[in-house]
Amino acid sequence: MLIEKLVRPVESSWSWWLSAYLKGRHLARKKPFDLIYSTGGAFAAHMAGYALKHATGTCWLAEVHDPMVMPGKIPTTAQEKMQAKVEGQICADADVAIWFTNQALASARQRHPQLGNRGKMMLPGIDNPFQTLPPYIPGKKFVIGHFGSLSPTRHLGPIVGALETLFGQRPELMDVVELHVYGGPLDSVSVTRLSHSHVKPCLRHFGRIEADPLTGCSGRQTILNRMRTVDILLLLHGEDPICSEYIPSKLYEYLWAKRPILAVVHNNPQMAAILRGQGHVAICSESNDPQDLQRYTELATALGEAIDNWRFGAVVQDNRVNPFTTQAAVGQLLGWVAQLKPGHI
Repeated sequence: MLIEKLVRPVESSWSWWLSAYLKGRHLARKKPFDLIYSTGGAFAAHMAGYALKHATGTCWLAEVHDPMVMPGKIPTTAQEKMQAKVEGQICADADVAIWFTNQALASARQRHPQLGNRGKMMLPGIDNPFQTLPPYIPGKKFVIGHFGSLSPTRHLGPIVGALETLFGQRPELMDVVELHVYGGPLDSVSVTRLSHSHVKPCLRHFGRIEADPLTGCSGRQTILNRMRTVDILLLLHGEDPICSEYIPSKLYEYLWAKRPILAVVHNNPQMAAILRGQGHVAICSESNDPQDLQRYTELATALGEAIDNWRFGAVVQDNRVNPFTTQAAVGQLLGWVAQLKPGHI
């Protein structure tokens, strides 16, 4: 670790590529591969894939999880420059290179036009996390549920502002609405925003949920079950420039919960289209302004409609087929590989 930091002061996993490469060479000598598949995450995986392709001549498929270059930013730090270099290697040499949003692919192709049609976009989806879908039973209060970590760039400000707007228009709703927050501590922006808001009494902060020794239920399973109990799921995308090239995995998990979703989407039309295509509400914003009144008004209107449906028993169960599955993603992968290696799939 000391040598890593002295030689190249970037993320500690970068040197893993060497041991992965050596292991790959050893295995390839025993039996040649049909395909090298690097996925990450940690860019060391792609460094190993790049080196193995050059050493063995095997086709290489690289799957990029998070954009390696921040949108609108020129790499300046050692970490940023290294990530940009690895992206260049992928775009130049990978036989198939995959990104998880349209914009991430478009940005990589703009930086590296040689990528051409070897660049692909795939929505990864997730497997159904529910073995049995728990029943939804409306309670005495309308519950907005947020599940996941918060940060100064992904905070409760939008929903607090929306509730302030809604309660200003319809003060009687303050007694029937609760905001439930799960997943670690509140961030500094949320704490400051709530400290000056009359919405604070509506907040119930549960933090991280651990395994229950009495029921034997894991923390994750408890969270999944609680997703089914809320009246609307709140999805906060964030405010970073990377949001334009990033779809949180929480979206796919929420879709399996089969509850209405209210999302605040930052500068990402593809994410908004996915949500709306599944019958959910996406409020789009390109602003980082904490006093974005238009966003608050749109959120307040959507919440008001959802609350009215709940009050009058007009809650509609989501019976749509979820197309964003691991199986669908693997089908795309196999199709691209079949084009590279006819007769192998």
